Amino acid sequence: MARKKALEEDILTDSTYYILLTLVRPMHGYGIMQEIKELSNNKIDIGPASLYTILKKLQDGELIKLLDDNGDRRKTYILTDKGKELIKKDIERRRLMVSYGEKALKILEG
Repeated sequence: MARKKALEEDILTDSTYYILLTLVRPMHGYGIMQEIKELSNNKIDIGPASLYTILKKLQDGELIKLLDDNGDRRKTYILTDKGKELIKKDIERRRLMVSYGEKALKILEG
């Protein structure tokens, strides 16, 4: 599934999922990258090019918004109500995936 199509269908890629998770609090780009590294125990590293491409798509989709920057060089982002609903929906989707995976693992382990 193409990334653009996924977002249109309210399905998040892993990178988009992590970015939205970090934006439950206002955060700037560098902070988002650092928070994702921390959340994932350094297993996920989203570079600046990917990050800002995704942030632009999320803004275009009205899932996040840019807070007033007050002249600061760093742009600070936060979830919109639409973004909050989508991340809640995707967390539930992922919970179900884990539940199904755990059932399959029990069968595989005999």
